[in-house]
Amino acid sequence: MAIYPYQTNPLTDFSNEDAVKKYQRALEDIRALAGKTYPLIIGGTAIMTEKTMTSVNPANKKEVIGVLSQASIKEADLALEKALETFETWKKTPASVRADVLFKAANIIKRRRFFFNALMTKEAGKPWIEADADTAEAIDFLEYYGRQMLELERIDDKVLSRPDLERNSYTYIPLGVGVIIPPWNFPLAILTGMTSAAVVTGNTVLLKPASTTQVIAYHFVKVMEEAGLPAGVINFVPGKGSEIGEYIINHPKIRFVSFTGSKDVGVHIYERAAIVQKGQIWLKRVIAEMGGKDAIIVDDDADLDLAAESIVKSAFGFSGQKCSACSRAIIHERVYDTIVKKVKGLTEMLKVGNPEDQQTFVGPLNDHGAFKKVTEYIAIGHTEGTLVTGGTFDDSTGYFVKPTVFKDLSHTSRLMQEEIFGPVLALSKVSSFEEALVVANNTEYGLTGAVISNNRMHLEMARADFHVGNLYLNRKCTGALVGYQPFGGFNLSGTDSKAGGPDYLVLHMQGKSVTEQL
Repeated sequence: MAIYPYQTNPLTDFSNEDAVKKYQRALEDIRALAGKTYPLIIGGTAIMTEKTMTSVNPANKKEVIGVLSQASIKEADLALEKALETFETWKKTPASVRADVLFKAANIIKRRRFFFNALMTKEAGKPWIEADADTAEAIDFLEYYGRQMLELERIDDKVLSRPDLERNSYTYIPLGVGVIIPPWNFPLAILTGMTSAAVVTGNTVLLKPASTTQVIAYHFVKVMEEAGLPAGVINFVPGKGSEIGEYIINHPKIRFVSFTGSKDVGVHIYERAAIVQKGQIWLKRVIAEMGGKDAIIVDDDADLDLAAESIVKSAFGFSGQKCSACSRAIIHERVYDTIVKKVKGLTEMLKVGNPEDQQTFVGPLNDHGAFKKVTEYIAIGHTEGTLVTGGTFDDSTGYFVKPTVFKDLSHTSRLMQEEIFGPVLALSKVSSFEEALVVANNTEYGLTGAVISNNRMHLEMARADFHVGNLYLNRKCTGALVGYQPFGGFNLSGTDSKAGGPDYLVLHMQGKSVTEQL
């Protein structure tokens, strides 16, 4: 089959009245599904369980999005059995067939783009632009990984042979059965990327979605089924992390764990996976992305309007609930007061409210736990710095926190060191660019960062010494594009797995070298 060059899927133009109407109709369609029950899917069979979980709209806690069956260890064992059984045939399925499933799934999501957009607005609290970008990224992952798999299969001269002596080959083979544990904050894009990478490389998986976005995950699985994915390749097993999540990760038949989420959970998974269980005959592989404490440095000769805009968009897009969000700005003292003023003005212009309103920029936090954590950090901010704007919150209807900015933070303060995962921004002053780099690197994380500067030598200094997996020069620190900016971080931000990059699929495979004497 002819494969066209990869390019990202364009974002929706919401100045187009037809696009606005389609989104509004899709929101009505999602409302009509309120309260629907959803099963597990194991080996292609829908299984209802007595134990259920109710998914609610974080902007309106009284609105039920769906009621989902929850797996116990019994269902986890059944899913593992089906995945092991299916692996024996799926691993031998040609790469072209596996890739074709991804291409078909991409086209299905393209046709249902507004459905998935609206579902993310309702279940994940994503504003229109954020939800649309999430759907576009999911399509990009499918298109990119499909092409990457075909390219890996096509190259047959990875190693040299010796004429008249031996013929050598080097091929990639799948690992086995893995568990996919995606996050709630990119409930379609990251889930799609993690899962599609695992299955296009010939593995079978148990998919345990984030607890608050299980309806989105269910509809993704149905898309993959419709695209022709055989039963048992993806087994949908939502359930409690401390119960089935722990059980699956520890199981000796699990070959790899793909995880995106918090540092604490990621570190725990890494530790548990390192233990060789009784009956286990391999070392489990962990692919992990775990968050960050991302900084934007503003130099003394920077474009100050660009700097303020980059900070605000990075800090408060999707209410700061991105691992790449700017949670601290490190600003040269010569421009500090001006940047503080500009950031305050831009922040106070942001519309906070229900993301069903097209004009909303800052929607709700994910759930009560997120709301509690963020508001506790706001209290800490009052003791560590000076409030610039925001600081108010309300969970009477949904989990809403106004974009909050604190200034004059110590470089070692908690607001400058700890991941908050919400709309709280810390501003700190430095006296030189060299000091700014020291401060930027002084956390346990290393995911994203940005530098706003017109000084070429300072940009090159950052290129060499700003220790993050994704560094952006003169732009915001969020919004990595699949295939263009491979995404993954250093230190305790994860295993630097670089999702959406040329090396990602290989992490789900192992190399096999064969020599035949002539």
